[in-house]
Amino acid sequence: MYLIDYDADEAATAAADVGARAIHADVSNTSDIDRAVEQVISETGRVDVIVNNAGILRDKMLWKLTDDDWEQVLAIHTGGTFRLTRACVPHFRTRGYGRVINVTSYTGLHGNTGQANYGTAKAGIIGFTKTAAKELARFGVTVNAISPNAETRMVASIPDEKKAELAAAIPLGRFGNASEMCSAVGFLASHEARYSTGVVLPVDGGISI
Repeated sequence: MYLIDYDADEAATAAADVGARAIHADVSNTSDIDRAVEQVISETGRVDVIVNNAGILRDKMLWKLTDDDWEQVLAIHTGGTFRLTRACVPHFRTRGYGRVINVTSYTGLHGNTGQANYGTAKAGIIGFTKTAAKELARFGVTVNAISPNAETRMVASIPDEKKAELAAAIPLGRFGNASEMCSAVGFLASHEARYSTGVVLPVDGGISI
């Protein structure tokens, strides 16, 4: 298993925690992604599953967003999902097998104040997931997404008062934890999910009800 991250130190720490290997790369950069996939193929001879979950926040009201705020969020969320998937498709096609799992958000369907850039990026991932599922099914590749509501570094950056307000709106009364998101990813990557493609699976404590 490999973890790709722009933050080399964070990638190394996370990889050590789960027994993976870290690759320092910027998912918004095509050359970085191509190099990362080439490294995986060189070292293992194959790629079976990819999980596109890179993301950043640049939250501001619409009229305060700069071009950089807009472009960076789309380049990492949507662009990163596209670039890594595209780089792996030739290898999936050769083997006649592959699993792509993308990470979208409730905000991509319903919007959220101060997140025009983020909501647009996550909506784009939903459209990409469904389109790629149709295009890649003939090669034995499934493409699905989860829509999580988890306690991540991005959530940790939200002010406590706002975070408490958000948690109160969740029917189950809390943000999810990483293991609950991993279980959903594990299912979509498994043999048991072989007949599911183009699905957006909410793992969000009921916030999307």
